[in-house]
Amino acid sequence: MLRLILLAKPRGFCAGVVRAVDIVEKVLQKHGAPIFVKHEIVHNRRVVDGFRRRGVQFIEDPDEAPEGAVLVYSAHGVSKEVRRKANKRRQQIYDATCPLVTKVHSEIVRRRAAGDEVVMIGHRGHPEVEGALGQCEDGVYLVENEADADALSPRDSRRLSFVTQTTLSVDDTASLAAYLLRRFPHIRAPRRDDICYATQNRQDAVKKMAAVCDAILVVGSPASSNSNRLCEVAARAGVSAYRIDGAAEIRSEWLQNVAVAGVTAGASAPEPLVQEVVARLRELCNPNCEIKEMDGEEERVVFVAPKSLSRGNAGAHL
Repeated sequence: MLRLILLAKPRGFCAGVVRAVDIVEKVLQKHGAPIFVKHEIVHNRRVVDGFRRRGVQFIEDPDEAPEGAVLVYSAHGVSKEVRRKANKRRQQIYDATCPLVTKVHSEIVRRRAAGDEVVMIGHRGHPEVEGALGQCEDGVYLVENEADADALSPRDSRRLSFVTQTTLSVDDTASLAAYLLRRFPHIRAPRRDDICYATQNRQDAVKKMAAVCDAILVVGSPASSNSNRLCEVAARAGVSAYRIDGAAEIRSEWLQNVAVAGVTAGASAPEPLVQEVVARLRELCNPNCEIKEMDGEEERVVFVAPKSLSRGNAGAHL
């Protein structure tokens, strides 16, 4: 019988997600509906559906929005081509790109300007990766695994740098980075790690939790890279792990012979979803089971919204 539910610390919204959601809120207050957002503002169904009900339209191409429309770039960042299209249609732009993603973009542009080709460690098709690869017209390559690294054929292996997607598994990324270094001994690493503090903190918390839990539930949407990585971290530690979008997806068979269940949430998942999961676990298993939050890293990082929202005028065309 379930006797204890452990809550990971930290869990849920990171500073980049808080900032992105806050930007959409402020843009709605300033302009009213409809406004348009390039891609889902963050990868969470409840957040996105809530904005949809209030008149936010999520699109994949600026051409889907009218000329002069209000357009917000999602936390994942966008390519230069997306910015060009938005400028051509004279759309009013607010940029909710996570500052840590912007750092990766800047690193790519800086390295290309210095004459390096750039390798990006990341997952093909993820919007963050697509935006990063689109910072330059050429000379930026995606590597998902060692086979991709083996297939790389740079113009000059002495002029090569690498960056990483911010939401990857810390361990997997370190392994692939080490492989790149063996294959290309002169490759330059980022000046600072690209994997964001929130991703690392949440993975560290899951590793700690896995040592004392029989099963771990990760609250996060299917498209959330960092949520999927949390499941992988738990599974690698030998604990059954299940990613769920909400409490309704919990299956009672997962909880058979589980005495201690861990609950965490990806960086795009709001805390009310976590509390609904806890309530559902108690309903299914034991209404009197103890709930305890683990000790963990205290996150105090804050990313402020663009000055354009506080000045009372629309964002500049970028």
